[in-house]
Amino acid sequence: MFDALRRSTAPMLHGLPWCCLSRKKNQDRTESSQMDFSRRQWLAGAMQLGAWTAIQSAIPPFPPLRAETDSSPVVFPQPAPGIEIWDAHVHLGGGNLQGTIGERVRLLLKYADRMGIRRLILCMGPKFEADPSPEQLREQNNAVLEALQVAPDRLLSFVYLNPKHLEASLQEIERCVVHGPMVGIKLWIAIRCSEPPLDPLMRRAEELRLPVLQHTFFRQGGNLPGESSPEDLVQLAARHPKVKFICAHTGADWERGIRAVRPQKNIWIDISGSDPTSGFVEMATRELGSDRIIFGTDAPIRSFASQLAKVLAARLTPEAQKAIFRDNIGRLLEPILARKLAPSPASS
Repeated sequence: MFDALRRSTAPMLHGLPWCCLSRKKNQDRTESSQMDFSRRQWLAGAMQLGAWTAIQSAIPPFPPLRAETDSSPVVFPQPAPGIEIWDAHVHLGGGNLQGTIGERVRLLLKYADRMGIRRLILCMGPKFEADPSPEQLREQNNAVLEALQVAPDRLLSFVYLNPKHLEASLQEIERCVVHGPMVGIKLWIAIRCSEPPLDPLMRRAEELRLPVLQHTFFRQGGNLPGESSPEDLVQLAARHPKVKFICAHTGADWERGIRAVRPQKNIWIDISGSDPTSGFVEMATRELGSDRIIFGTDAPIRSFASQLAKVLAARLTPEAQKAIFRDNIGRLLEPILARKLAPSPASS
């Protein structure tokens, strides 16, 4: 049997570089070469050919997945009853969002309604301009002002500033916050937030009691020019302890970001933008407390659903969910909202 099997496999093994093949020497060099297989050589080749098949046959089949056998619908986790959700980090551009300002807002609200999100806080216009000129700043904020008119009962907004243009930025605060409907400050990547040019803007933010949303990142290979890290924000927050800062994206590398901001009590984190990995909100709750975490999505760059999952999958108490979804950002906005609702001296 062995000899017959050896003969049947010889043509298959012939020519394969991994087989142990040898040619029998023909001393008179007149006869054609013949293959000479020893029992050991044949076994080596046969083992290589059949090893994977043997392994597969030895492993018992996996049980069917639950999705293959369970016909019941998958239930998405829901927030605790009575909790209102505010998204503190939403844009008018990015992703596949297109159309007029009104069309963009209505599409955002359509998907927010689907996910049970009550309010959106907008910042920046449809075009992402990293180092905007004074004219571009005004265009950016005008787009957001136009968006607010579409659904004033559902939308809030932060004024976009560039610290490189101090006077223009201060004028935008006056135009959009003091004499307009905006309720906070948005800073992106024009300049690292640890730099001194931010200080006059932060002093004005302190006077008006405005929260400051600062983009932060720990980027592999180094941050972009002008891009801030959570460590930069810690330096700024230490210089302005009365200003309330929101560390957007928690630096993306959220474990490192949480540890960076932990000692600086006037910094909150928002959980927007990164992949919906488990452990993010759990670690933040453990290290910072649920009262320093703010829900945001970075929509439409990220979906509402993926960012909601970070909180809903964390198995938090209803009190912690309520703090993250609404109460924390509400407390940060309370002074400026109260100021806007207060009667003006002229009308009293």
